[in-house]
Amino acid sequence: MSQAQAAEAAARTREVLPDPAGLAALVEFYQDLHRHPELSGQETRTSRIVAERFTSARAEVTAGVGGTGVVALLRNGPGPLVMIRGDMDALPVAEKTGLDYASRAHGVMPDGQRTPVMHACGHDVHVAALVGTVDALSRSLDRWSGTLMAVAQPAEETAEGADAMLRDALFERFGRPDVALAQHVDGFGVGQVAHAAGPITSAALNVDVRIKGRGGHGSLPEETIDPVIVAACTVMRLQTIVSRETDPAEPVVLTIGKVQAGLKANVIPDEASLALNLRFRSDAARQRLLGAITRIVRAECAAAGCPDEPEIVSSGYFPVTCNDEQTERCVRAVHEELFGSSNVHDLPLVMGSEDFSVFGLPGDGRYHGDPVPYCYWTFGGHSRQLWDSAPGAAYRQKMKALPAPHSSGFAPEPAASLWTGVSALTSAALAFLRPSD
Repeated sequence: MSQAQAAEAAARTREVLPDPAGLAALVEFYQDLHRHPELSGQETRTSRIVAERFTSARAEVTAGVGGTGVVALLRNGPGPLVMIRGDMDALPVAEKTGLDYASRAHGVMPDGQRTPVMHACGHDVHVAALVGTVDALSRSLDRWSGTLMAVAQPAEETAEGADAMLRDALFERFGRPDVALAQHVDGFGVGQVAHAAGPITSAALNVDVRIKGRGGHGSLPEETIDPVIVAACTVMRLQTIVSRETDPAEPVVLTIGKVQAGLKANVIPDEASLALNLRFRSDAARQRLLGAITRIVRAECAAAGCPDEPEIVSSGYFPVTCNDEQTERCVRAVHEELFGSSNVHDLPLVMGSEDFSVFGLPGDGRYHGDPVPYCYWTFGGHSRQLWDSAPGAAYRQKMKALPAPHSSGFAPEPAASLWTGVSALTSAALAFLRPSD
């Protein structure tokens, strides 16, 4: 894309963005989403009101795609099919923002446990920006040509939603996109975006470990095989996979996010369980991590004399998100024209993960056509006042000082973050949708 083409797409974007009344209505929609978060795969209310908003924008709307997913098409003459995506699900987090529109919602986890729920990852911002972009482009059909496909995706947090939509014949039913676009609100200042050509997020995998001991009375530990002790030893030993078995130059993270055993102080339980989360950037690293985990868990159980082999089950695989370099250059050029080059940052290495890349990957029973080129970027959610007052001079230093996604205190500034999100997504779509004749 030439500089002149980028400037033209940015100019079209400025012409179609919401007026103050439209932005106020979008903020109200966002706050409603924030008050009523829903867990992965349970986004029934969210998908219903998103479908209503798409319908009011005169789009062709199909609900129930891949479970609770919603697809909206704006057909506007000849030109490319451009897919834009926003994810809908929330997290099992108790909100501590103190906002007057804070979530007080609860949900039920797959294991039946009741939990507080919060849009701690900003998916409410993503959905509102998606709706705002559809509204903006619906009101300006005389400024572009082609087809816009807006995808409201469920279950991003569990790595199930994109896969489920593809298995429900997303591209066969609605067309294979010429390009796919998505974004994520992050813990930096509004009016800014961050880009990376090539890899932008890591791969991830969850591993659940079940250690089988032999329980008994807390006064008679010698008659038991205590799975709590085995679990404790295993937790400590697993830390050596990164510190002692991995090249320091290779980005790998192993987190143990859950340790569970027993119900009473004087009862040694029969079992203990661990929940691990792995982050890596290559299949070779994934295989080494899984091999080391299996070796260590089995060895610790054998050393303790456990009566049965442990169970080790992996799930929730996120592939690496790797931007198509030509697509990323086009989007970045438009963002530099729209926001100013000083507000477009190079995204540093992050170990977060996304399932958006699944839409670009053929095979595995999902979709067998050609890969879809895609671009994924992040944009700022904190007010400029909060960002400017954060300690540190560098972008990375300031980010570390502010609440980030998955935090109970993550609270994007509504109007400015939505303006940034709608501007970024609309301009990216217009970088590929043709100018009208």
